[in-house]
Amino acid sequence: MNFTSTFTYPWLAKRTFDIIISLIALVAFLPFFPLIAAAIKISSTGPIFYKQQRVGKSTPDRMEFFDIIKFRTMYQDAETLSGAVWATQNDPRITPVGRFLRKTRLDEIPQLFNVVKGDMSLIGPRPERPSFYNKLENEIPYFADRTYGVMPGITGLAQVNQGYDTCIDDVRRKVGFDHSYALSLRSFKTWLMMDCSIITRTIIVMFDGRGR
Repeated sequence: MNFTSTFTYPWLAKRTFDIIISLIALVAFLPFFPLIAAAIKISSTGPIFYKQQRVGKSTPDRMEFFDIIKFRTMYQDAETLSGAVWATQNDPRITPVGRFLRKTRLDEIPQLFNVVKGDMSLIGPRPERPSFYNKLENEIPYFADRTYGVMPGITGLAQVNQGYDTCIDDVRRKVGFDHSYALSLRSFKTWLMMDCSIITRTIIVMFDGRGR
């Protein structure tokens, strides 16, 4: 994808949409915060929220980083022995409550604060961990291009079509979806239709419990 083309998408409308929908969602989900927090604390020791550095918006000569915030779904210090690895099916590092939060995507609600702050968009490519980024860029053609001028998102075209990543092949399949989404940002109409479709499908995923 030509980097200069990313400047033609309706960035102001998208940012306005992000802020309005995020604030509405935060108000709607706020009553559930104490319940989720209590469940996390009762089920395992450790903090309620989990922060982790991720790669944000990039350009060919600059890469931004930010701290993503989620409800904690893994046992404390889960990666002490394993190091940075993708979650797997029936991953023993995930708590029982965390498994439910992941299936319903409720663990990602705190990322709405990232959106309001400007670190993320509601919809965009999955923000990757820096520890995975170099390997993915070396092994997957055009991997880095997918985030040029595009904010990472809480959900996205790749996320609703495929779900969480468990291996590098999952990420490889997602790159095409990410580039397709970037192309939709070239006009107001295609962007709005795409974002509304992704939000609808994300809500369906939450109620179906198809997250992981």
